[in-house]
Amino acid sequence: MAGKLFIGARLRAIREAAHATQAAFAQRLGISTSYLNQMENNQRPLSAAVLLALAERFDIDIATIAQSDGDRLLSALNEALADPLFDALAPSLQELKLVTQNAPSFAHALITAHQAYRRNSEQLASLDGRLAGGLSEPTPYEEVRDFFHFLDNYVHELDTAAEALAERLGLPRREPGAAFTAHLESRHQVRVMQAPAEEGIIRGFDKEARVLRLHPYSPAATRHFQLAFQIAALEAEAEIAAILAGADWRSTEAVEIARIGLTNYFAGALTLPYRAFHAAARELRHDLELLAARFGASLEQVAHRLSTLQRPGFKGVPVFFARIDRAGNITKRHSAAKLQFARFGSACPLWNVHQAFEAPGRIIRQLAETPDGERYLSVATEVAKGGGGFNAAQRRYAITLGCEIAYARDFVYADGLDLSNRADFDPIGISCRICERPHCHQRAMPPLKAHLAVNHDRREIVPYRIV
Repeated sequence: MAGKLFIGARLRAIREAAHATQAAFAQRLGISTSYLNQMENNQRPLSAAVLLALAERFDIDIATIAQSDGDRLLSALNEALADPLFDALAPSLQELKLVTQNAPSFAHALITAHQAYRRNSEQLASLDGRLAGGLSEPTPYEEVRDFFHFLDNYVHELDTAAEALAERLGLPRREPGAAFTAHLESRHQVRVMQAPAEEGIIRGFDKEARVLRLHPYSPAATRHFQLAFQIAALEAEAEIAAILAGADWRSTEAVEIARIGLTNYFAGALTLPYRAFHAAARELRHDLELLAARFGASLEQVAHRLSTLQRPGFKGVPVFFARIDRAGNITKRHSAAKLQFARFGSACPLWNVHQAFEAPGRIIRQLAETPDGERYLSVATEVAKGGGGFNAAQRRYAITLGCEIAYARDFVYADGLDLSNRADFDPIGISCRICERPHCHQRAMPPLKAHLAVNHDRREIVPYRIV
């Protein structure tokens, strides 16, 4: 282990998940009850022997035991405390780790309070002539985004249920469109038909007539996913309702958006069943195009699914995934890697995901290093969503997928790159508002906590120096 590992809250969660008392859990680990108690209360660090015992006897992944929720929560808390509002209070990284490890609920509460503060400030600063009610509440979209973010983008109940159904349907050996259509007809008496192209709908379900209509010009991968979505809506309703009931929602809109998100999750897990997809990803070295061809999916569906391979004891390579529009807005995001996306502002302009719009149809590779010294392999490509001919509107996005450099050899995209030459790594940040790089020719704004020096007699690329 690198450094001392204080993960008392996580250790306690593992024990409680095993439904074991401290005495029984300690006995299985081969330690005393008092020693376990001290580790759970972060009075002593987790030892190498205990870590190995956890891996052997409780099927715990050693490589990720100190990451996952803690990394995401630490990143979000660190970003919140970068606000000048907290200038007089500068907790150290060790103090922040202690909070996220020992009092995660408190950390979530502080982040929520900071989000409310920012929303109030932004509304007031806009001076749009009116003060809207409920400014302190997050938007439903933000609420659902954070719900999935802190679930690690993995929903075990839905994932395993979808995988079991995929096995019964013979996937991925069968062509998914035919398998899904036959299942809807035989199990639910639902006929699949083409929708009139002029209606412009991707999927429409008539409950009374038991008819599912799909856009006639949608790509095959889109049709497959919409068929899987309808199966999820008909068969996973109870599981989804139970998951929604277990969360503390602020609005009915958030509940309904989350319902769609969970149904989408089941559809993705049905189209790309966990174990088969996990094995194929390793076999094909995460080649997005080959994976898409094997499972009848799109590049975006494959990249997104790779970010959900977080099943306890059977995890995939920890990756980050994001979808970005031309304006730089991150419309989808998740990271199982150390890289965590900014909660406010656009993505770093030096990140290769922006270049994808300049090279349609190509996969662009980048070796990148963040200000904390972590290095990554990042790949990006443009995707278009449309169908319907020359006059039909098309939505264009760029998607990016990447991993920490330690895992780069598991990706075909690392072939031919010099992973040992630090000079080949581009310096990128998370977002300008929290990036502390003093010299960046693409900086849009100074970092929040920076002091600036302005020389009126000297002009460089950026009109100020960060001191």
